[in-house]
Amino acid sequence: MSIRLYKSYTPGTRNRALSMFTEITKSKPEKNLIRKNHRNKGRNNRGVITIRHRGGGHKRRYRLIDFHRNKHNIEAVVASIEYDPNRNARIALVYYKDGEKRYILHPNKLNVGDTIISGSNVSLSIGNTLTLDEIPLGTSVHNIELIPNRGGQIVRAAGTSAKILAKEGNFVTLRLPSKEIRLVRKECFATIGEVSNNDAFLIQSGKAGRTRWLGKRPTVRGSVMNPCDHPHGGGEGRAPIGRTRPLTPWGKPALGMKTRKKKKASDAYILRRRS
Repeated sequence: MSIRLYKSYTPGTRNRALSMFTEITKSKPEKNLIRKNHRNKGRNNRGVITIRHRGGGHKRRYRLIDFHRNKHNIEAVVASIEYDPNRNARIALVYYKDGEKRYILHPNKLNVGDTIISGSNVSLSIGNTLTLDEIPLGTSVHNIELIPNRGGQIVRAAGTSAKILAKEGNFVTLRLPSKEIRLVRKECFATIGEVSNNDAFLIQSGKAGRTRWLGKRPTVRGSVMNPCDHPHGGGEGRAPIGRTRPLTPWGKPALGMKTRKKKKASDAYILRRRS
């Protein structure tokens, strides 16, 4: 992937940096692999906003992604690389030898016409899926299962990959993209390679309207609100926070406060916390 930088023709292009989509080979999605996608716009089952700053945006259709990769020992050929509006990674349409079509996360350097396969005792090629026990140390992997046969749950964002550091007993030690080091059962499947579109973090909308197309509504700073609306509000001009620590609109500690629960079952598998 490459990023296109714009000159300041208009205020909207002054800081714009967008993807050039050079790797995309097909524009229309596979009809049998899309579904209607009703988005909640930050509201719960009662219609009350529980997550602020969500709403609007362009209509999307959901692409059914195969995170399980459970068609074992059946080869598939990469037919096309496509854009997915529901994630920052690219997706690849693959045709299996038995005639089935599926979408997978597109690994970096996997090209149209390449062959992939999942299962036991398969080659260590990019895009192939194996159990962590069969992948050698130092290999970069993505789309990793946390519970066997549940499907890949972590390391699915654009440009991410985890590294296998050690194997001991029933567990494999992984270094995740967040620099967290944790244990995962050796029976879990993972896909070899790094997720594509690794320049996604460089993208800048350039204008508020483009961000609205993505379904993001404006965010107002608490310091410019009134005291009745936010703990940081009130004062003349650029006033400081006025509290002993930064707070959320509801008076809870913010900006650096740990929100993870003290007792979680997965604590036993985390060897080093993310930085």
